[in-house]
Amino acid sequence: MTDQDMLLQGPGGDAVAQETLDLMRLHGVPPTSANYEVWLSYRLGRNPALREAIDASIASGETFTPQVNAALHERFFTGLGASAQIMMAGEQIARDLGQVVSFLKQTEQKSGDYGRTLESAATDLSQTLAPEQIRQVVQSLAAATLDMATHNQQLNQQLQRSSREIDTLRTSLESVRLESLTDSLTGLSNRRMFDETLRMRLEEAKAQRTELCLLLCDIDHFKRFNDTWGHHTGDQILRFLASALQAHARPDFLVARYGGEEFAVVMPRVTPRVAAQTAETLRAAIQAKRLRRRSTNEDLGQVTVSVGVARLQPGDTVQGLIERADACLYASKRNGRNQVTTDATPVLYVA
Repeated sequence: MTDQDMLLQGPGGDAVAQETLDLMRLHGVPPTSANYEVWLSYRLGRNPALREAIDASIASGETFTPQVNAALHERFFTGLGASAQIMMAGEQIARDLGQVVSFLKQTEQKSGDYGRTLESAATDLSQTLAPEQIRQVVQSLAAATLDMATHNQQLNQQLQRSSREIDTLRTSLESVRLESLTDSLTGLSNRRMFDETLRMRLEEAKAQRTELCLLLCDIDHFKRFNDTWGHHTGDQILRFLASALQAHARPDFLVARYGGEEFAVVMPRVTPRVAAQTAETLRAAIQAKRLRRRSTNEDLGQVTVSVGVARLQPGDTVQGLIERADACLYASKRNGRNQVTTDATPVLYVA
């Protein structure tokens, strides 16, 4: 039982649960099990990063839409089940390897016994022996050789069996790993994968002295689509944008759902000019597309995006690069939406 479970089952458990539900109601968060898990953790203060993320959303006046709620749960809770699966698979691999090691130790012992048998037989045969004695030595050698051959065959079978099991577990672990790093709605990389990749690409760019650009984009007036057509259609729009981003990404780009209706593209070894051109091509392609509601074939009209692009600067941190790309994104929104702003665009710094 966890400390959290003990607390909730203690004298103050009912009060904590009620306070959590009151918090959710205050901020318009539906009382689903996933949302309750997020807000209970927030109420208990056990996850500083989660508390910081929710506090920032509250301070900025952000609405806790289904997309925002799903993003919070995915970012801070998805993957815990995967961790359990990884632990179990690791234990199975350890057991398989333990059996192999045990068998190898037995083989080592048998090899020693077999070597001593051969040495004894060689000593005996170097002497003058009667035919019956020679026959006994040969029988002893034959028996020892057969026993050694049988053990080697068993070892080979054990190694093959363990190898197959470990290959199966390796495939399963890779599947779990990919699932824990993938956004279930869009099929893109999720926030966790984005964070890991951006950190890795930043270190790579600094070590190799290569370019690195970050693109952030946000669907314009997405709440209006959700309010007018419903969240199912909103999901359709999110999947459309994910597909458009992937279509304009190079193989070495990472396209990720950053959170809610916001997406990110990590662009290694790309100059700011090329990054800006890519962003503009993407923006224009999305604007040119008219979407239809799948269930009724109704015209949803145009979907547009606001885009911000930032380039890695000397001494940059991951957070610094994200903040500048985010500032560019919001400059695009402030200046009319449906446009691209880069950290080289002068209008970014106009109040």
